[in-house]
Amino acid sequence: MSAVSSEGVTLLVGTTKGAFLIAGGVGRSGWRLSGPLCGGWPINQLAADPSTGALWAGGGSDWHGAGVWRSEDGGGSWELCRLTRGQMDDWAEKDPDFAAMIGWNAEPLPFGAAFSQVWSLSQAHGVLRAGTKPASLLESRDGGRSWVRLDGLNRHPSAESWMPGGAGLVLHTIVADPDVPEKLWIGISAAGVFASEDGGETWERRNRLSNAGATLEAGHPAGPRDGEVGHCVHNLARASGSGDLLYQQNHHGVWRSADGGRSWEDVTAGLPSTFGFPIAVHPRDGETVWTLPLNGDSAGRFPPDAAAAVWRTRDGGASWTAQRKGLPQENCFFTVLRQAMAADRRDPAGIYFGTNSGSVFASTDEGESWDEIARHLPTVLAVDVLDRH
Repeated sequence: MSAVSSEGVTLLVGTTKGAFLIAGGVGRSGWRLSGPLCGGWPINQLAADPSTGALWAGGGSDWHGAGVWRSEDGGGSWELCRLTRGQMDDWAEKDPDFAAMIGWNAEPLPFGAAFSQVWSLSQAHGVLRAGTKPASLLESRDGGRSWVRLDGLNRHPSAESWMPGGAGLVLHTIVADPDVPEKLWIGISAAGVFASEDGGETWERRNRLSNAGATLEAGHPAGPRDGEVGHCVHNLARASGSGDLLYQQNHHGVWRSADGGRSWEDVTAGLPSTFGFPIAVHPRDGETVWTLPLNGDSAGRFPPDAAAAVWRTRDGGASWTAQRKGLPQENCFFTVLRQAMAADRRDPAGIYFGTNSGSVFASTDEGESWDEIARHLPTVLAVDVLDRH
């Protein structure tokens, strides 16, 4: 039986112990949770095709290896495409009883041991793409049944200098242009933003500051080296419309680019901290953006003053307002991770986020008020939206 609403909004939630679906229907209410799905695998991100209701979930671990799960019946059943080996393969090779218990076979996997996890998924223009740890970009043109690696990214001249972030060298964000299939942007921690205008064959690194010839104030944590934004981009989002308006939550602030990432300006002023993970853009208004600041990298990574707030701008980052109604305002120590915030396309837009303490919060009035629609889940790694009109 399908777990996805035939019409309306379903949240696709990735956690450390499988995927969950939370269906709210047309009214975005009476939320119904199903799961855990995908064999209890750690799921870093999900993607969907609104026209068919097909779902994909990417994840894995050192134990499982990397893979992408596929459902063609709205989450009722799932099939796994394993991509790389994990420690369980090493065990199974040496222990026939264990191999029989897990249903293991000795068929070689398409990418050997090249990466341990799928960290990001994106579906656009009939193409499914996946980012991995360590950073590489995969592509499937048959709905996730088979995959190829786009080696042009790893041939970029800067590749040998890429440095891992705290979670490793991960390709965590894939952004597609909704109108031009060949245009892509990706975020890698800690290598920065890259863009392709030929479907991933070649890539340009886009980390330059808008005032690249000048020097930021002394002591700015981004410490622009040679006029560049700090390379530890945490999340990247594109505004709707024909322009290439981008926003990123960086390790050191929120940044805006009006030219597809060719130059960036700092729009952090007005936020309570420079550190955070997620960012989301309004589906129709490119000047409206949400983020969820945390108190700092080494200060605990929880909301400032232990009081949760989603901060919204209506003017492209010139000013910010805290949205707190319905969120815990004392003793709140959760973290919201980089892929754990998303928006639907309704009017007014719905905004959703999940926490490492296992809660999912929803706002159906663009952040003015919030409801906790799920709790006691495993650590939430990602929240995505399937919005079927």
